[in-house]
Amino acid sequence: MTYSGSSVDTGARDYQPPAPVVERVETVITREPAEEINLPSTEELSSYLVALASFTHQLYTQSHLIHLNVESPIFLSIHKFLKKEYESHIEQFDSLAEYVRTLDYLMPMCAKGLQQACKGFKHVKSYEMKEMLTTYLANLQNAGNTAKELTCVARAAGAPDIENYLAEYVGQCFKSAWFIKATLREHD
Repeated sequence: MTYSGSSVDTGARDYQPPAPVVERVETVITREPAEEINLPSTEELSSYLVALASFTHQLYTQSHLIHLNVESPIFLSIHKFLKKEYESHIEQFDSLAEYVRTLDYLMPMCAKGLQQACKGFKHVKSYEMKEMLTTYLANLQNAGNTAKELTCVARAAGAPDIENYLAEYVGQCFKSAWFIKATLREHD
């Protein structure tokens, strides 16, 4: 059985995500109305979605581990906030993966495949609360900005359902980022 260029079989195979074409995002956004352009394909859109889903899965793991390891005078509020965060990230991952499947493409089959699709993720290097949250904050903002750019790709590819979901995803990322920034701000 074949789905849009991806073959499905019962044998083991390495996941090879479609190659992203980042320069097309700018072309779609900045083109002149009379200009002829190649719109993003569903393969390109699915590639971007796999990458964002992979990044989101890393956010899930990171927020869950910070939730477990954070120590602070405000431990209880951070612990509670991060529990909501990692629960939200796993739902986001599932939704993004389902949109990939609606495009008739496959998700990676293991953590290794997800890691190969994930680019630019910052890892926590300290158990100090401020550094953990600052790193998580940077990743949230990166995810939000990536999803914001991806809404243009979804629109150009004629996928309003995906565009709508990505707009919600952007809002969730930046709202969480605001909460963390407000927590980290030092009052004089």
